[in-house]
Amino acid sequence: MSGQILILDFGSQYTQLIARRVRELNVYCEIHPFNKVPAIGPEVRGVILSGSPMSVRQADAPMVDLARLRGQAPLLGVCYGAQLLAQTGGGEVLPSETREYGRAHLAHHNPASRLLAGLSDQSQVWMSHGDTIVREPAGAEVIASTGSVRVAAFQIRGEQTYGIQFHPEVTHSEEGMTLLRNFVLDICGCTPDWTPAHFVTDTVAQLQAQVGPTGQVVMALSGGVDSSVAAMLLHQAVGTRLHCIFVDNGLLRKDEYAQVLEAYAGLGLNITGVDAKAEFYAALAGLTDPEAKRKAIGRTFIEVFDREAHRISGIDFLGQGTIYPDVIESAPVKGPSATIKSHHNVGGLPDKMKLRIVEPLRMLFKDEVRRVGRELGLPDLILQRHPFPGPGLGIRILGEVTAERVRLLQEADAIFIGRLRAYNLYSAVWQAGAVLLPIQSVGVMGDERTYEQVVALRAVTSTDGMTADWAHLPYDFLAEVSGEIINRVRGINRVVYDISSKPPATIEWE
Repeated sequence: MSGQILILDFGSQYTQLIARRVRELNVYCEIHPFNKVPAIGPEVRGVILSGSPMSVRQADAPMVDLARLRGQAPLLGVCYGAQLLAQTGGGEVLPSETREYGRAHLAHHNPASRLLAGLSDQSQVWMSHGDTIVREPAGAEVIASTGSVRVAAFQIRGEQTYGIQFHPEVTHSEEGMTLLRNFVLDICGCTPDWTPAHFVTDTVAQLQAQVGPTGQVVMALSGGVDSSVAAMLLHQAVGTRLHCIFVDNGLLRKDEYAQVLEAYAGLGLNITGVDAKAEFYAALAGLTDPEAKRKAIGRTFIEVFDREAHRISGIDFLGQGTIYPDVIESAPVKGPSATIKSHHNVGGLPDKMKLRIVEPLRMLFKDEVRRVGRELGLPDLILQRHPFPGPGLGIRILGEVTAERVRLLQEADAIFIGRLRAYNLYSAVWQAGAVLLPIQSVGVMGDERTYEQVVALRAVTSTDGMTADWAHLPYDFLAEVSGEIINRVRGINRVVYDISSKPPATIEWE
């Protein structure tokens, strides 16, 4: 790679979006917490300071040693980052008279600025801050203003150090990518050569060095995109020294166990299938609390996987399909974060296994994983699969999980997913599935009164799952799916559709 960008995270909801935009320029970047700044080596060509929900005026505001950063590489402060540059550099930050949130237009900008080159007059930008810079830092020149914000952007004279009070990474900043391209490619001098092919070549070489010429790797496959791409990278690196295990936990989609094994058959992977349905159902008996179910599923999986792994001699490494959002969510910026749900990809390895972890995808976002998978030649059957939760249908069955409730949900889910494919809607939806609710409702079938189960359908659109909107599926499609489920799945007499977005809701119900 010819240069990378370091992003320091102060807790903004947009930090991951900055990283995604930089990578769209085919330039590698990493996010690090503000309080864990890595060494600024020659490979770091530029630094971006993110926004934050905090105020620089607070006593406990997140701080970083800017003297250590300025002059080492070009520096761009975004929103809080710009205010931090001002507050610590002789400027002044005060509460805004009115909260500056939403669309604004650059009433003035300096076209001679390298950062703002190519921006149009009245370019639309997105503001999101309760404080504002009322006096720029010492030695700074204001290079952009809006109708209500005099210091919308500034540059420190004699330095490639910039601050902007708007968010170029969001789509509402219509020329935000132009600004980021100016900073990353022109000012920082990065070469846009971080491509899927480049990633594959580099990663295979790194894996070979990490595992060594004799190392043996064991890995659990789920049939999903992440584990499949990770396995193919490891397969390219170590060949038959990769041992894959696919566990049927009884919580997969209908016929998924056989379909997944068949899909892997032509890829040359060394894979063993394990039927462990009975063990998982026994572990889940009587449990209704979502976190208790997750932990029971995770614990049972580790027991089964550990048992199967010990059947293979000489294992040194555990392969995992961990991706970048997993890593970021598991490393909160400031102190422990509230547990939304336990994560199945980060942690959880029992000490007794004594295996070193190898994670080929830990620096990739979901869409990047798919592009790498396409470079590796994986079939669309795997690459285009919707994300599926690690605990499977166990967290899409609200209440106790039993074999019969799994069967009901599998049948309803198969109809929903099958209809999405038939209507060519599957690829337009980021994730979809059915949820079995812990209630019964009154219905009428023929001349008989029924009192049966309720299923909720969930479909969302998203880029990486960090945020999601409910999918606006056609009414006639939903009517057909509802009718087919009620008519064909004995035990279900009502279907509802979930129209909640994330946030405030999550994609899964548990």
